[in-house]
Amino acid sequence: MDWLSRLFEMMPVRGRLDLRCAYGAPWRIVQGPGETNEIPYHAVLAGSAILDDPAGGRPLHLKAGDILLLPGNPRHVMHDSSGAKPMPASNRAALNFTISENLGSGDRLDLLCGHFAIAPPHDRLLRNFLPPRLVVHAGAAGENETAAQLASLVTVMRGESADDRLGGRAMLNALSTAMFALALRLASETEDAPHGILALAGHPRLAPAVAALFNEPARAWSLPELAELSGMSRATLARQFQEKLGRSASDLLTDIRMTMAANELTRSSLSTGAVAEAVGYQSEAAFQRAFKSHMGLTPAQWRKTGEASGREIFARRAAARADAKPAETRAGQKRVRQSR
Repeated sequence: MDWLSRLFEMMPVRGRLDLRCAYGAPWRIVQGPGETNEIPYHAVLAGSAILDDPAGGRPLHLKAGDILLLPGNPRHVMHDSSGAKPMPASNRAALNFTISENLGSGDRLDLLCGHFAIAPPHDRLLRNFLPPRLVVHAGAAGENETAAQLASLVTVMRGESADDRLGGRAMLNALSTAMFALALRLASETEDAPHGILALAGHPRLAPAVAALFNEPARAWSLPELAELSGMSRATLARQFQEKLGRSASDLLTDIRMTMAANELTRSSLSTGAVAEAVGYQSEAAFQRAFKSHMGLTPAQWRKTGEASGREIFARRAAARADAKPAETRAGQKRVRQSR
């Protein structure tokens, strides 16, 4: 199994479209932070947008076809760059999502806004693997194949969000989840792959080592073995991991093992010793120490508190949001606040 498929198998991700924004300039959006286990996304269908850097750095210009992911889940500000006082926006609840619009007459923005929900504690681990801000561009056919696939997917999302059709919510959420996977695939294929797991997996010589760690985490991998898979020296492999991931191969292996252990403890009746052996620990005591250090709880405590899986939590939240249209409107108003 490839490393990205394995990652999603270990760390379930569910996408959700929250808003479709239709704004004429001047406009301004203030969002976030979302729930602790959420990664916001924005897909620019038409027009352009400026994303301010909260650290005071150079603003990011987004154009049609750009998809922005914010694994850092920050408070963020987007605007049309005119500097004029933004037109007030109003939200109206459609059957399957919320529409936010204003009466601005300037350049138009068409924007899909949503989020990806990751089952705890995988949200924290996934953020360790990804950059705090990630932008990919959905291109036309003839460019990168993955970019063309992403463009086609966004086109389907655009059509589904144009009007409320039967099964629209399920379609839009499923497409959002697929968009996350395609965005990460595309980012790993670019020459300037961002810092983190994408930079590692996108490196043709490092990719075999990354795949090995994900596919055989119970194996007692040594640095020489991983270096041999990558066709480089131990020192070079260690340096590449630190430069691209900011962590060692051993750290990545521990993350993978603890993620697998957390899943097994909550969804199976295996004993702690059996789980320890399944993720590569010959000593149950050593596993217990590593798990508590990594997760902040002992395996027994984790098993008790993890009875409700991340999927069930997501399903309950989605059901609560769907109970009534007024609730949907309030959710939209919470997620997009227009400066007046």
